[in-house]
Amino acid sequence: MKSFKIYIIAALGVVGLGLSSCSDSFLDVEPETSLFDENFYSTQADAELALIGCYDGWQRTSSDADVSFYLLSEVMSDQCFGATGVGDDRNYQAIDRFDLSQAPSYSDLGNNLWESYYRGIFRCNKLLQELDNVAWNGDTEEAQLANKVRVEGETRVLRAILYFDMVRLFGNIPLLTEPSDENLPQVHPDEVYKLIAEDLMFGAENIPADAYPKSNANENDGRITQYAAKALLARVYLYYTGYYEKSDLVGMVSAQEALSGLEDIISSEEYGLVGEFKNLWPAASMTLEEDGDNKIMKSSYAGRGNQEVVLAKKFNYTQDYNGNMDGNRWLVMMGMRNFSSFPYGRGWGACTVHPEFAQAFGDGDTRRAASMIDLVGEGIEGDFETLDDQREYTGFSVKKYTPMSKWQKDEASGEWTLVDEVAGLGEGDFQISQYQDWVIVRYADVLLMAAELGSANAAEYLNRVRRRAYTVDGEVGAGFNEISATPENILEERELEFAFEGIRYWDLLRQGIDKAASEIAEENGVDVLSGGNQDQVVIQASNFVEKKGLFQIPQTQITLSNYLLEQNAGW
Repeated sequence: MKSFKIYIIAALGVVGLGLSSCSDSFLDVEPETSLFDENFYSTQADAELALIGCYDGWQRTSSDADVSFYLLSEVMSDQCFGATGVGDDRNYQAIDRFDLSQAPSYSDLGNNLWESYYRGIFRCNKLLQELDNVAWNGDTEEAQLANKVRVEGETRVLRAILYFDMVRLFGNIPLLTEPSDENLPQVHPDEVYKLIAEDLMFGAENIPADAYPKSNANENDGRITQYAAKALLARVYLYYTGYYEKSDLVGMVSAQEALSGLEDIISSEEYGLVGEFKNLWPAASMTLEEDGDNKIMKSSYAGRGNQEVVLAKKFNYTQDYNGNMDGNRWLVMMGMRNFSSFPYGRGWGACTVHPEFAQAFGDGDTRRAASMIDLVGEGIEGDFETLDDQREYTGFSVKKYTPMSKWQKDEASGEWTLVDEVAGLGEGDFQISQYQDWVIVRYADVLLMAAELGSANAAEYLNRVRRRAYTVDGEVGAGFNEISATPENILEERELEFAFEGIRYWDLLRQGIDKAASEIAEENGVDVLSGGNQDQVVIQASNFVEKKGLFQIPQTQITLSNYLLEQNAGW
């Protein structure tokens, strides 16, 4: 593992950097003076600024240049292929097929990701270490303690998120609970999950319910709440008990306790389902009207931080090549290869959609059109002039997360030009300055997890989500029918509801390695086009099973640890 001295420097730098990240509200903070470790962490203002640095550390795991956790979750799932361009290296194929022979030189597929996560963890550990040195605001000891535990709760939940991503992805990782430069060995995953559970439980119990009310989402969007902590605890419970075939979460959380947290979220009435599914997503909610020479663009998008968002990772359009790191760096990979067609912007053509999944939706299910771009169905395939540059083309691309384009009129000539949406937003660059938030937890997920965990209202929760999927203009379509809340029905609904949201792969793994392998493997191959020519995607189940769904530990980290770290099986 790389020496953690580099993380110390990075983490202390958080108090001297701009910290302009994540949203136009609570994360846009400029320190008024130069701050250093020896004079920091003395006031609550210091602690609040350091907490923003922890949020920034979480965000940086997506803003730094590397394959992101989101991309890995999608490429490894059964819904998407690696794709990208025909002239690109085959590193995305190595990930998609769980087969390093596709790109033998790629022994560091996630090295920057590994470093980014541990930098974020360091920031959290550093703040937690200093909490007792802070002079907390408040006229009474009770008020001061309330401020302290709120900051501690948010920090610990952020640390839990970082560790949950890491332990799911890599399985066997070092566990650091203080800002240390030690070269530590990997620990048993149970030790990591114990810390995750403790951190999430602390946040759920100690972040006040009214700390960041949803009614003030414009200011609080992106903040960790007690409700986010409870939802994440249920997600961790379901994954851990499924993947490791256990009855509880490391002896600390039972199914009933995980469910209780979800029922608290539901009964709070802080959240609700957006009326129509398409309005959850910027691209799906866009329409264009032409009136003579005018192009009128309209959106029914529910907006960032809408009533369904329990937790989102925030991004800005101000990322540049001069050190400002706050953009959604992975979103450009999701765009159609060097091709724009309103409202979709160009990108690098990763994560083409499996053609079989494109047919999985029932008649009248609005999630199909809202979730994926159907190039033939939307009449844009004929304009896709760069098809000869696209690898593993299937005719379908991800719509939920895609770069955006807009029509822009030249006032002098009167001509309309299709441009990248980020153009004109500061110094926006379509490659690095995409800013669509990644929604980590939606209220629909709260409902479906509660149904899966055996709520007395399981059928109501399941069918509430289904009913919305068939709703247009307030009317439920003829294709809707109520179904019973069996485990199979709930998991099938999750597959359709959360397609391309970075959830499906982990839902497969928690059903068991053999089950996941049977869904992901393509032993007989799937027909695709690469460079306009016939091609096949072949995924061997044995490659997946050998690796138990885990990702490659970067060779650089193994070398820097003096081989204290051990590679995961199969890599």
